[in-house]
Parts: sequence; C-alpha cells; structure tokens
Amino acid sequence: MQVTDTDRTILRMLQANARERLEAIAYETGLSVATVQRRVRSLREAGVIARDTAVVAPEKLGYAMTFLVLVELERERIDQLDAFRRKVRDEPQVQQCYYITGDADFALIALARDMDDYQRLTERLFFDDSNVKRFRTSVVMDRSKVGIDVPIAGPDAPC
Repeated sequence: MQVTDTDRTILRMLQANARERLEAIAYETGLSVATVQRRVRSLREAGVIARDTAVVAPEKLGYAMTFLVLVELERERIDQLDAFRRKVRDEPQVQQCYYITGDADFALIALARDMDDYQRLTERLFFDDSNVKRFRTSVVMDRSKVGIDVPIAGPDAPC
C-alpha cells in the first residue's frame, strides 16, 4: 500500500487519539467523512494500523513499580527461544519483550504491585525455567517517556 500525505495526517491524528471523530479528521484533511472512513479501513486492512488500544495508567490499578529486566538464556535453540517468548507473552505483568543482541538475550518491561509481587513474578518467569541462565533487574525510578508512537514523517519522506 502506498501511504499518502493524507494518510499520514490521518495516522498522526489517530495515533494521538484513536477515538478521534471522523468529522474532525475529514475537516483536517479536506476529505469527506466517507472517504476518511474508507482510508482508515484500508490502512487497517493493509496492517499499517495494527490495532486500536487504550492506554491505562498502571498506578491507578495498583502497579506501583516498573522494572527493566535483562534475561540471558543457557541455550538459544529456536524451540527454547519460542518457549520463552510464549511464557512472557502469556504473563500479564510483562508489558514488553524484546529479543536483543549484546550481553542479554531478552529485555523485558514488567509491572509489579510491590517487591513481593515482583519476587513472585521472577519465580514464575525465571527461577522455574531451567533455560534461564541469569537475569538482571533495574527498578524504574521515573517514567520520563512511555509510548509506542511511530514517528510519521512529512510529505517528502518515504513510507
């Protein structure tokens, strides 16, 4: 799919507010509401818009602590990597998981209500897994920037 300048405007608006009214987008782009609706549907079908989601404040639900965890595995066979990925995907307290290069194999962003809750999480994810060689935890002191927004380039940028 070729992403147009108009599509970029639509994406910027929806990324800022997934509940943006079609009328507001139509006004901003100079298109009709029906055309905006078709463009949004096309962007979803092409996978450019992967999903719509609500951003929830963890502390409002009792998750007072955030952790950055670097995990090193004993063996990196594909079946063992997939098993670890499945386990962290199924763990609701893990917000993000990245397979990385360097000293660790995975970097996780995880939430916990308190240190006891985090200890139980480490037991489930790491201590009960014979393929986890070691893990290193950093406690997040401040959430300076949190997001999954993708920079949407201007009209001359490739897309």
